[in-house]
Amino acid sequence: MQRTTLGVSGLEAAEHFAVSPAQLSTFVFVQVIVYVSMQIPAGLLVDRWGARLTVCASGVVAAAGQFLLAFATDLTTAILARVVVGVGDGLMFVSVLALLPRWFPAHRVPLVTQLTTILGQLGQILSALPFLALLRGAGWSWAFGSAASLSLLGAVLALAVLRNAPPGSRPVRNRVSAREVLGQLGTIWRRPGTRLGFFGHMATQFSMMAFSLLWGVPYLVSAQGLSQSTASGLLVLFVLGTIVVGPVLGVLTTRHPMRRSWLLLGVLGTTVAVWTVVLALPGRAPFWLLVVLIVVLSAGGPGSVVGFDIARTSNPAGQLGVAQSMVNLGGFTASLAVLVAMGLVLDAAGGFTFDAFRLAWLVQYPFWALSLVGLLVTRRKARRALAAAAAAG
Repeated sequence: MQRTTLGVSGLEAAEHFAVSPAQLSTFVFVQVIVYVSMQIPAGLLVDRWGARLTVCASGVVAAAGQFLLAFATDLTTAILARVVVGVGDGLMFVSVLALLPRWFPAHRVPLVTQLTTILGQLGQILSALPFLALLRGAGWSWAFGSAASLSLLGAVLALAVLRNAPPGSRPVRNRVSAREVLGQLGTIWRRPGTRLGFFGHMATQFSMMAFSLLWGVPYLVSAQGLSQSTASGLLVLFVLGTIVVGPVLGVLTTRHPMRRSWLLLGVLGTTVAVWTVVLALPGRAPFWLLVVLIVVLSAGGPGSVVGFDIARTSNPAGQLGVAQSMVNLGGFTASLAVLVAMGLVLDAAGGFTFDAFRLAWLVQYPFWALSLVGLLVTRRKARRALAAAAAAG
């Protein structure tokens, strides 16, 4: 929720702070670049200190950033607020992923990971419906202040009920020093499964992130002519699509671990195909095609989780936090580049118009090509490594 509140309020934020499309993209650019920068440190913290403390810290820091944004009156303060939100956001998902192998048997982890992602996506519904309604009814400060309060409540509840491992078990932690762990980064990256997870996460996630974090609602309203309420409703459909697709991919990942790269390629190919149809149209897309686009994009989140599962089965438990942080860098690095590039293209092409948005969405194609090459190059090595590990085990 904290990550996507600015995305659903993009047009209101542009008016509130009197900024251009490129300046508006700076908000999310800063948040995402901080998120990306936090991934390796977050993995180190999770491996050394346990998920309970890092989850609590994430909630508190994100709440502080949202409170700051709630009362920001100038662009500099608003950007600083998004920096703080990015720090809190950067700790959360890696922390939660590290909990799952310690609480669930290995054969259930892929499905539980998908269910965890689905529950996280419910925050986007909170952004698209009650948050947006509060923003319109009570104003900027009340809306973002309420979002901050929920984050703080989450931190308190986590501190009260969350534990790093079941009673009687000892959670696996990386006991080596931080300097030694940093020296192991090259080893973790050289594992084919880590690299396959990285490119798989990149291939499936960035289009979905660019749409949901910032440009989706402005695109649907300004370029496709939908009302604000209809556009927000489509984001709810986005989450519902995730709820349907996630368990399916979780079951397939569990039953066919040596075919996980095909799931990634399937999500990638479908996403590229539907975007190509939408962008090839000379005018606005029919509503049914926009629905198809949203449903296909909703598979990006569950698809990216397959990348985490590949890294999980390719790395020892004591290095799992760092390995999954590396995978997370794939999608978010591409998301960062696409978000900024789209803002620059929109500025150069005349703002929030149909033609400008159609041109801006084309910046996705080089990143799809890069991730496709990475997937194809690494998956053969990853399969051999996983097969050898399974035979040895």
